[in-house]
Amino acid sequence: MQDLCALMGVSRSGYYKWKKREKSDRDIKREEMISLVDAIHAKHRTHGYRWTAAYIRLEYGYECSDNYIYKCYRYLGIKSETKHQVHYRKRKEKDKYPNLIFTTWETIDRPRQVIVSDMTAFKFWILYFEVTFYFDVFTKEILTYRIAFRKGDRQQYIDGLEDVKELLKGHAEPVVLHTDQGSVYASIAYNELIKDTVIVRSMSRAGKPTDNPVNESINGWMKEELYIDFKIDECRRRDEFEAVLEQYVDFYNNHRPCYAIGYDTPVNYRKRYYKGELERKNTFESRVLSEEPKFVQKRRKQARSEDVFTFENSNE
Repeated sequence: MQDLCALMGVSRSGYYKWKKREKSDRDIKREEMISLVDAIHAKHRTHGYRWTAAYIRLEYGYECSDNYIYKCYRYLGIKSETKHQVHYRKRKEKDKYPNLIFTTWETIDRPRQVIVSDMTAFKFWILYFEVTFYFDVFTKEILTYRIAFRKGDRQQYIDGLEDVKELLKGHAEPVVLHTDQGSVYASIAYNELIKDTVIVRSMSRAGKPTDNPVNESINGWMKEELYIDFKIDECRRRDEFEAVLEQYVDFYNNHRPCYAIGYDTPVNYRKRYYKGELERKNTFESRVLSEEPKFVQKRRKQARSEDVFTFENSNE
């Protein structure tokens, strides 16, 4: 005990005097509140701390914040109970290629670093077309596109990849090609084409379209512009469809201001990068991959910061 008192910097008599001191009003109220919370939780286990705080204010007339009751829950080691808890099971599917992006799309820092591809269908009047696009994620530029005039045609994917390979000739740095797990993208024939190239394959997880948000969002509003602004649904022949699509791609790449790149055009944004007008970062190489969605990461970080803030305030 003497060593403990010496370590604490107090006298032995002072320690015992402190130990035998009477409880303050604050200590008494805290113990009463903890006991009350424990009793309410024992009767209403399905409810959390916010409901308990509201119940105490209504039924007992005590002024208490949600955060104070939250700390009581933490102290007691209790939480709301439910029969419908989510049980996460490990996925049984084995992805053919790993996801090299997940939620780190904003770390992409140069042109031709990550390319995404997807197919979108156009159906109007008696016509049906499938178009496969290849986009540069950094500049949002349409690198190439191929049209299929019948459902399920595989050649459009192959021809588009050949275009990308031609575009990347002389390119020394690795290029990530990210797609979904469509049958053609996962096929041996498709992936044999990228052997001995700088292209590295990346795939979204099965049933996770949010793993490729760039492609999903671009395809959505591109179709809106094509239907509403370019009246593509008024086409009645293949050559008309091809002409309108060619006109739109030129407009998109060279004349359309893009919000994601500061209302610049994709082609001009790429040129500015190579002129040195844009800051050259190294964020993609240092990215940290995580399967956890970004909004969950944000909420978790916010909750931790709130816990630290309340803890520091309670100790003042």
